[in-house]
Amino acid sequence: MKKILLTALVVSSLVACENIVGGVRTERTDSAKAEMSLTPVQRDNSITAANAYSDIFLDSVLVDEFIKKQALNDTMALQLRNFYNARNYQFAWLASDGFTEQGRGFWNLYDYHSKDSALKKFNDTLFNKKLDTLLETDSLYISANDSNFVKTELALTQQFIQYINDNNDSTSEHLQQFIPVRKTTVRQLADSILNIQDSGQSLTLHTDSIQIFTANQQYSLLKDALRKYDSIADKGGWQPILSTGNILKKGVSAPAVTALKKRLQLSGDMPGKDTSQTFNDSLDLAIKNFQQRHGQKPDGIVSDSLISIMNVPVEERIKQILVNMNRIPWMPVLQQARLIQVNVPDYMMHVYEDTEEVFNSKVIVGKEGTNTMMFTGNMNQIVFNPYWNIPASIVQNEIMPAMKKDPNYLKKNNMEIVHQNDSLPVIRQLPGPQNPLGKVKFLFPNSYEIYFHDSPNKYLFDQRNRAFSHGCIRIAEAQKLAEYLLKNNPEWTVDKIQATMKSGKEQAVSLKDQVPVSITYLTAWVDPNGQVNFRNDIYGHDARTASKMFNG
Repeated sequence: MKKILLTALVVSSLVACENIVGGVRTERTDSAKAEMSLTPVQRDNSITAANAYSDIFLDSVLVDEFIKKQALNDTMALQLRNFYNARNYQFAWLASDGFTEQGRGFWNLYDYHSKDSALKKFNDTLFNKKLDTLLETDSLYISANDSNFVKTELALTQQFIQYINDNNDSTSEHLQQFIPVRKTTVRQLADSILNIQDSGQSLTLHTDSIQIFTANQQYSLLKDALRKYDSIADKGGWQPILSTGNILKKGVSAPAVTALKKRLQLSGDMPGKDTSQTFNDSLDLAIKNFQQRHGQKPDGIVSDSLISIMNVPVEERIKQILVNMNRIPWMPVLQQARLIQVNVPDYMMHVYEDTEEVFNSKVIVGKEGTNTMMFTGNMNQIVFNPYWNIPASIVQNEIMPAMKKDPNYLKKNNMEIVHQNDSLPVIRQLPGPQNPLGKVKFLFPNSYEIYFHDSPNKYLFDQRNRAFSHGCIRIAEAQKLAEYLLKNNPEWTVDKIQATMKSGKEQAVSLKDQVPVSITYLTAWVDPNGQVNFRNDIYGHDARTASKMFNG
């Protein structure tokens, strides 16, 4: 089985010297030490509504009733009780505003690995569909008084414990708790991570290459970035740069240039100690480097919007790094030769082969309200000139009103009714220049009906912020991706691919070897050049998680 990076919270065979709260180790309490064995754990009453990670709590009686109803054996029952005693019965996977980061992360991890492992025997189709539906719900209010949510929470914990017990491999032996219990401050959390000695108790598994970011490598790299930014904070951080009202660029001389140089020297974008007022070549390169790692066009021009990014306090960057470090351990570590990764806040797709990046492409992701889900799947099919089977929500909210205004709407837009239901017709759009899927789509079966596809509106890829799809991911260089995926299939030459795409006829091609696809949400990461990158929190995931992790 593929090695995974995950919490080892209730496995008796693990030996641990520290606890991890909010994704990092701290000094372990006596109850936490006992938790790693099959010794009963005392309830930790120091965890309260004021300091707990989740804001909803279970009734212990309901836990006992669940154990009885599920007929759990003595070992599993003890592990389940220990799990919640150590948390003072706060929810682990849910909070009042929906799934926690760990709830989403664990379900993705479990769902991906259970497809090809012994975990298949624990699959409950109805439960799985329920989880997928809840995860897709944009606004969700969770109440501890709702028995359905209580059952969902406890069922996830049961699967989590079973998952850990079945995956006690060499990777898991280095892991401890990654399900936060109580709030802390940003600097306390940073200090607790940075004061851990790597020797003998390393959280991460170091490898020789950072050309491909797998979860364990990213944690280690972000820890190095955390150390750098924590040191900057210790020295007082950087001072805000005042807007001059004028655009600064190479050749200009002004007092503001000195402030720019000092700011970029602190963050490591500009080497040396030059503090002159002249906007020289060194500053131009430093500005472009800063722009590049913050997802901006590297044009060397200092605008008010760029200054506002520079003025984000170092403490906020530390918080951003910590939130992403807390997210990373729940990402499956994929070790196949080929891998496709999309990081939603970066609006980019990266294709890797044998740890080297083959190519990348701009992408368009879901707009807020139709968010692109984070999950891992296996690409198994390419469809040229696809029909667009229009989702029911779009039919109801967009097409039906348009049909009422214009009876010829479907004909004008090359659409047809496939099946007439009593309330809502099933509609598809034929292949052609109006089809929003373009000339090719790429399928990797998942519960969220998300796939990659081409787009006829190429101009949209020139936008800096590219979140305006209905959830699927549009690829700027879709033909290039198709050619890459079929390069080992002698039947599908480049000429044939191009001819097929021009034919206007739908044709599906199965891939001989499936390719893992990882859709992630990282707003802070370290790139292959060792540069720490930051992006906007386009879906608000960071903000919601930070409100649970940190005091204030």
